[in-house]
Amino acid sequence: MTTLFEDAQSRLTEVMKYITLSDDVISRMKFPKRTLIVSIPVRMDDGRLRVFKGYRVQFDDTRGPTKGGIRYHPSVNLDEVTSLSFWMTIKCAVVGLPFGGAKGGIEVDPKELSLLELERLSRGYIRAIADIIGPKRDIPAPDVYTNATIMGWMADEYNQIMREQLPAVITGKPIHLNGSLGREAATGRGALFVLLQWAKFKNLIPEQTTIAVQGFGNAGFHFAKLATQAGFKIIALSDSKGGIISNDSLDPQLIMNHKQTEKTLKAMLYCEGTVCEEAEFETISNEQLLELNVDILVLAALENQITEHNAANIKAKHILEIANGPINAAADELLNQRGVSVLPDVLVNAGGVTVSYFEWVQNRAGFYWEESEINHRLQNVMDKEAVNIFNLAQKNNTSLRTAAYLHGINRISGAMTEHGTHEHFQK
Repeated sequence: MTTLFEDAQSRLTEVMKYITLSDDVISRMKFPKRTLIVSIPVRMDDGRLRVFKGYRVQFDDTRGPTKGGIRYHPSVNLDEVTSLSFWMTIKCAVVGLPFGGAKGGIEVDPKELSLLELERLSRGYIRAIADIIGPKRDIPAPDVYTNATIMGWMADEYNQIMREQLPAVITGKPIHLNGSLGREAATGRGALFVLLQWAKFKNLIPEQTTIAVQGFGNAGFHFAKLATQAGFKIIALSDSKGGIISNDSLDPQLIMNHKQTEKTLKAMLYCEGTVCEEAEFETISNEQLLELNVDILVLAALENQITEHNAANIKAKHILEIANGPINAAADELLNQRGVSVLPDVLVNAGGVTVSYFEWVQNRAGFYWEESEINHRLQNVMDKEAVNIFNLAQKNNTSLRTAAYLHGINRISGAMTEHGTHEHFQK
């Protein structure tokens, strides 16, 4: 059985047809630079001691300190975290950030923990990985089931360990703890900027374009809300428990308000409601949502949502990958053969890491920007790189994913080559 990392690596095979890479570059892109597996003992509220497994993988730092989120999920494992760190390496290069890629995670269902247990776990994770992170080494950020509050705990723990204030060690922090304006909506906003450029490229009219969104978490919600404001018709939404569909455009803000009926901090951290409880709409399953006949299918949940087993059932003409790796390589090829345009994750969801970069810059400078300036800077980055990739795909007659990887790998290869490769030393 192909592992997630093997599947991720297979995307490079197609890229090799369009760029000549040094054997040194190919070899270095096959293995992460550093992998750390840790055990995190946590005293639970009832006095029991539980030990959680955590990971931090730093894939490559040729272009700068590594950067990548931390996820809390029961299925977190080394293969997944390694794959995510590889994608982060490509993603940072795609949008031209001076970072390499990393990723972290803890094997835990955070919904089963109290807030105090979550805090102990988060601080324990930072104590376990403190030796390999830092503002100039590796900068974590939020990911699946982590958020600004958790990042604030982690940054505080690192500051206590180092005995100094180093806000740039973590991004995605609360605003009052040196976080950046615009960070919460950045991933969804960046995805919308890419979609708007694609709409121009393909002459799509937003008011006549239907969208289904799988994954109604932070990124999916902000994308849906902003896309609605831009005129697109969101006709279906789903979360981990199921989804809803309507003949008319849904209001993402009202749906989210319904999910957040419990006004406690826990409800704010981990919404316990589900969009399926919205009675005035027809309910559907996640599987049914994927197969809806819409113009654009947005994948904002987890990896491997579309595989060779269900690719033939996908009816959308365009797919927007906000999640990391939601389509495996086999399905990618099947969709490409059918003419389905897949806007790839390494471009589409790069808005999050781009504004994380802005937060890191502001933290290091001690000078903070207005949200309007941050959104403007984000749009400049996303618009520029989206157009570059669309044109590259058209020029080489490749898929958008191959063009994005080609764009990013070219930058990574350039950096590695400048350090000296086998060919250099054979002169």
